[in-house]
Amino acid sequence: MQSALYPLKFLPLYKNVIWGGNRLRGYGFDYSPLANCGELWALSGVEGRESVVANGFLAGNTLNELVEVYMGDLVGEKVYNRYGVEFPLLVKMIDAADDLSVQVHPADELAQRRGMPWGKSEMWYVVEAEEGARLVSGFGAGVDREAYVRALEGGELMGLLHSECPAVGDVYYIPAGRVHALGRGLLVAEVQQASDCTYRIYDYDRTDADGRRRQLHTAEAMEAIDFGEVGDHANTRYEARPNSSNTVVACPYFTTRVIPFDRPIRKSLEEVDSFVVYLCVSGIAAVKSMGEVVPMHVGECVLVPSVAEGVELFCEGKATLLEVSIDTAGWNDAPRADLDWLAQWRNEE
Repeated sequence: MQSALYPLKFLPLYKNVIWGGNRLRGYGFDYSPLANCGELWALSGVEGRESVVANGFLAGNTLNELVEVYMGDLVGEKVYNRYGVEFPLLVKMIDAADDLSVQVHPADELAQRRGMPWGKSEMWYVVEAEEGARLVSGFGAGVDREAYVRALEGGELMGLLHSECPAVGDVYYIPAGRVHALGRGLLVAEVQQASDCTYRIYDYDRTDADGRRRQLHTAEAMEAIDFGEVGDHANTRYEARPNSSNTVVACPYFTTRVIPFDRPIRKSLEEVDSFVVYLCVSGIAAVKSMGEVVPMHVGECVLVPSVAEGVELFCEGKATLLEVSIDTAGWNDAPRADLDWLAQWRNEE
């Protein structure tokens, strides 16, 4: 089975939203039927919105179909034992032509109590930022549950939130429970758990084309919110060393590295018991592995199977890639205890 696998590229999935824009057309994406493309799903195993392979003899198969067939050879033995046939991550591009709602995501335990398989922790890498563009990540100092409720009821929530102006290349880790929002004028790459659960807290009282306000989930959000403050800055400070893999997020759900490079890079993957995803966030690049070369531009990604022994990265001039995998060091080989529950949940659906 190992020889049948190769680096996989996928067809983009588009999502029309009230706050979306058209920046992604500048990178060659065509979503003509959509008025406001806010999200491009580059890699997804979310049921009902699964990525479809675009290259090679496996073209036309969905990501989860391949996980079911190739199992640990594709995603890594420990990853497969823990997550089963569902791919555990979702990789997106988000184009904010307007402010996104102030929102929060639940952690695994709360999500599963509410009938969902996983919670949602995520990270952003800023690809474009207009002058003055802002984002929200967490609360300012001295905010507790009571202060939050008073501000929410009084229409003064924004005054409690920590906001800042990001720059291109900034990274933000948004753990489950952190209140957050992207502001207008930002294009970001997002890596997250494979969950589409969002609790909207505030949406600026705006309406859609039919004059209707979007649904809020203030009651559901209350139990999910972490009221801890983020400090002076919310972004991850890191040194972007050229032609190197710079770790920016290392959490239980994924590890992300930023690779800015201007010459070929060769990496061994023999000690990595995980798939590796390369997402292009600037320039034009290519991934070579298992005898295949796969090109990509901004917003496209390549999934390198776990059985790959190594990878070579190439670029035209300069490029920047996000390298995403799951660090399974320290995991045991036993399946997660809640997989029996998860299988029952799927059957009931």
